[in-house]
Formats: sequence, C-alpha cells, structure tokens
Amino acid sequence: MKAQVRDLQNNPQNQRPLSNKEINLDGEKPPITDYLIISQSRDTTYVDTTLSMAKDFKFNYLRQDNFELMPFANIGQPYNRLIKRFEMRRLVPQMGAVGRHDNYLEVDDVNDYYVPTPLTELYFKTAINQGQQLDALFTSNLSPQFNFSISYKGMRSAGDYVNTLTSTGNFKFTSNYFTKDKRYRLRLHTTFQDLSNQENGGLTADALQGFLAEDEDLDDRGRLEPNLDDAISLLDGKRFYLDHDYELLASKDSVSNYSLRLTNKLSYEDKFYQYQEGNATTSFLGPAYITNDLDTKTNYEQGIIQVGAALDHYLLGKIAASISRQQYTYGYSRVVNVGNEVINSRLNGEVYMFEAAYAKKIGVFELQANGGLNIAGDLDGQYLDAIASVNFDEFNIAAGAAIQSIAPQFNFQLHQSDYVNYNWQNNFSNIEKQQLNLQFNSQKYLDIELELNTIQDFVYFKEQPVLNTAGEVTGFNAAPFQANDMITYIKLKAHKSFRFLGYFGSDHTIAFQSVDQSEPVINVPTFVSRNSLFYTDRWFDNAMQVQTGVTLTYFDDYHMDGYDPVLGDFYTQNDVVNGAFPWVDIFFNAKIQQTRIFVKLENATAPLGSPNYFSAPRQPFRDFSLRFGLVWNFFL
Repeated sequence: MKAQVRDLQNNPQNQRPLSNKEINLDGEKPPITDYLIISQSRDTTYVDTTLSMAKDFKFNYLRQDNFELMPFANIGQPYNRLIKRFEMRRLVPQMGAVGRHDNYLEVDDVNDYYVPTPLTELYFKTAINQGQQLDALFTSNLSPQFNFSISYKGMRSAGDYVNTLTSTGNFKFTSNYFTKDKRYRLRLHTTFQDLSNQENGGLTADALQGFLAEDEDLDDRGRLEPNLDDAISLLDGKRFYLDHDYELLASKDSVSNYSLRLTNKLSYEDKFYQYQEGNATTSFLGPAYITNDLDTKTNYEQGIIQVGAALDHYLLGKIAASISRQQYTYGYSRVVNVGNEVINSRLNGEVYMFEAAYAKKIGVFELQANGGLNIAGDLDGQYLDAIASVNFDEFNIAAGAAIQSIAPQFNFQLHQSDYVNYNWQNNFSNIEKQQLNLQFNSQKYLDIELELNTIQDFVYFKEQPVLNTAGEVTGFNAAPFQANDMITYIKLKAHKSFRFLGYFGSDHTIAFQSVDQSEPVINVPTFVSRNSLFYTDRWFDNAMQVQTGVTLTYFDDYHMDGYDPVLGDFYTQNDVVNGAFPWVDIFFNAKIQQTRIFVKLENATAPLGSPNYFSAPRQPFRDFSLRFGLVWNFFL
C-alpha cells in the first residue's frame, strides 16, 4: 500500500470526527481509511485488511517482507543478509551484535496511531516444534487530540535442533497529543525488549557429514550434535523517547501559508548483549581464561537531547535544522590483559551534532536533502544525501546521491570475552561511503531499484580457524579487520506482478548483485529471485476470499557469511560455499470479514532432494514443516 504523505496533526479538519456521538446511530462505521498509522517522519498510511501476496510475504516473525533475508532453522534466530543495505544517515555508530537486532525495535520502527474508534490487532502463528508467536496491539483516541497504543509481541520456539530454543518479548507503549489550536504537538514512546537465544554454533563435523549423507538415524534432528550445547545469548534493552514541538509563528492565509515551529527531542536507551556458557568449548571457540560459568555482558547506554526549528513556507519549502548532544558509554566492568596489551573497560564520550533537512515540491518535481555533521566531541562523522523525484500519473522516477563518514560500530573498536581470542581494542579509521541510486516505480509497469556503492576503509569480521595441537581445524571464531582498498558494490532489483484469466496471478522479484574488490570482503549471491504463482477467488456467496499457490525462492551458491554467537554478529568466510537450492512454499490463505488466515507448507521440496539447504555454514535451514496462523482486526 502506498503511503499517503500528509501531516495529520496539521490537517485534522480533513479527518472523520472521532467522537462516538458523531457516528451514525444506525450503526454506520467510519471508513477504514480513517484508521491511521503515523511514522516517525509523520508520513501516514491506514490500516489495511486486504488479502494479497504482499500480506503473505509479511506474515512472518518480523512482520515485514524478508526477500533480502535468509532465516535460520528456528524462529527468532538471526537472519543472514542475501542483499546488502548501507545506512547513510547516521553520525554515531551502533553498539554491535547486529545479527541479534533484526527484531529489536529502533526509534524509526515505532508508529503512532489516530483512530475514530478503538482498534485491536491480533497476530498469531505457530512456531517450530513447540511454542507460538503472538503480536497484540490496542490503540484508542480518548479525544480527537489524544491517542495512546499498547502492544506486546511475544514468541517462544523450541526448534528442531539441539540448543536452539528462542524466547523473545517486545513491549511498546506510545502516546501522541496536540492542542485544539494545533500549535503544540507531543509524541512519546517507551519500549522494553528482551531477546533470548540458545546458541548451538551449528553442527559438528561428524554431525554435518551425517546430515548431508541423509543418515536415517539422524532424521530426528535432535540427534545431531551441535558445537555448543549449553550456550545462551541475550539482547535486552529499554528506551524512553519524547518528541514535541511548538508553533511559534503561523499564517493560514490561502495566499501566504507558512509555519515556524520550535522542536525538541529527548531519548535515553540502556541495553546490553550477554553471552553465557556453562563450560568453555575451547575446541570450537579457542582458548578460554576460565573453564566454566563463562559470562560476558556488553553494556551500552546513550542519551540524546536535540533542539531545533522547522519552517514550512509556501515559497521556500520545508527547512529544518537542529543541534544535538549525545552522550554514550559502551563496555564492560573489568580490564583484561592480553599478553602485554591492556584491553580497557569502556568507551565513554559525547558528540555534538548539527543536522539539517530541506524539502520542496515544484509542480511534478520533489526535492529533498538531508545533512549532518559532528561539530565537536569524541567521534568524527558526517553525511549528506539528496534526492529528486518526478511524479506522473502512471509512474514516478527518483534519483539520489549520498555520502557518509562514520566510525565503525563499537564492538569493532572494543570487545572483551572469557575466550582469549575475543579481546581487542582498535583505533580504526572512519568508514567512507558514497552511494548513487535510481528508482522507477509503477503499478502498471514494474518497480526497479538500481544502486551503486563505493566504500573505503570498510570494517568487517573475518573468520579465524581454531587449530588443535596437531594443526587440524576444530572450530572457528572471528576477529575485526579493516579493508585497505576500495570496494564497489552494485545492486539491481526489480519487481512486477501480473493478473491473468481473471482468477490467476503471479508475483516476481529479482535481484542482481556484483562486487568489485581486491580481497573477498563482501560476499553476496549474484542472483536472488522469488516467484509466486497463485489463484484467488471468492467462495460461499462472496463471504470468504481465498488465495492459494506456490512460491519459489532461489539464490545461487556463494561464500555465505558465518554467524558468531559470542559476538552476535556475522563474519566473512571464504572456505564454505552454500546456496543454489530451490526453496518452495505452498500456501493457502483466506479472508473472512477482517480476519486473514494463513496456512503454509514451508520448504515443501526438502523431502524430494538432497539436504543441501543452509542458512549459514554448518547451520541447516529448517526442514519441511506445516505452519499456520491469522491476523485479526477488531474495530469497535
């Protein structure tokens, strides 16, 4: 569904009345287009209860289309990146453990709501082996000016393999308010999140050989021996966020509209990544300082205060500027000695940032630009991006360019562990990135995205083999490196859907990638595709809409990134090749009133061929399974 770009709180007169007294006494309900979802950038969409292939693609743990991701065997485990994306609007690095953040709600993942009557959404889906997923949301406007929402997303899944149980919880509360004269606006949210995973490190060499040889005794995946049998990782965090502004000057004249607002944002986040293990597995992860009760906790706190101003002028366009102060602390509660090197306990610092944004619409043209600069403090950083778009009746075209300089994420700079090889302190140079992109979007024709990235001083984790006394490889760990040469990454992605013979349709997404580099630093498949063929109709006197078909996902073989549970991150490896297997799902979906029901046979071709399906080296993808669930909306 295409976003409707409108600022609700500046134009509430365009919306249906929210008072129940103003709803038709004969039982008329407000149209569904009045149930609005508001992003952090104040773009709005409305609740969509239709049944489509897009809804099928989003019916998963992340509640988003995961075409670019390769799931692990169990729900709630990390996702391997089949397609790379580079964030270009950040001035301060992240803490790390990126592989564990797929289901962690960042600020931009939190939406606000504006509804004429209370709205509830329930999502349920079965898990792997034992467990279930549930995502529940309730939102209501207590008045036309005040809305709140409360939601909880919980999941527990035992998994088919030893030591892969996952248990996660995401609690979120939001509220937004504006005065009757629309001069003051406030948004706030609070999140509490805990994501716990048992970590098995993949299969041992003997178990992997038995898996590939289709040993009948190992059809019960619980008999396959893992590299780690008592390791647990936990990502836990809480955040408090406030965004409010006040209209200082305004003119609503039809000839000379303008508005000047003073803005203020405050945010505090406290989170940690913890790795625990009952007994050290030195044969797989290398030597350790202690033999049992391993426990390493990486803490990260950040507080941000931002003040600024935003001008929306009928001639000048939209101009915004702000000054921010961010204070951070990352690290541990101890000092580690590695040989003659002392690994410090923490990275403490503060950064003062200036950011600006501009937007202007001229006829069919739209211009946008954003920039930021660290003007003082402990970290250097900057970014600048601009995009120009042209909108026509049947398509729109957008072209953009961006540059960024940013320090590597904190776990590249400092890391401690009870395992000897996971202790380091580095002073890497900033990562320099440049990006050009072109987009063509048309519901009638097709969607195309072309992106060119050049990267200097790229920082990454690289696989390091663990050797026994005989010089044999018994395990793997990872260490940070900085590439010396330029990397060029090109991506072309296209999407098109068709309808034919009235009841049939197909949906196709294809991506091509190419990397030019002197050393194998960024590894991606050259070709990724997803193709769906489906039948849709209405049954039982139009009371139920049905949608059934098959989806084939495929990517060619390549050196797939490995996953390191101690770091909670992926690393580059160039020894094992995975991929080139057809991943087929057979689905039957139905809609009855506002309820969408989903039934899916996942990896349906697994019993027909050899087990060459992997999510990462030594990490098999899930076997053939039947899963089902529903999404149910209540409009009171």
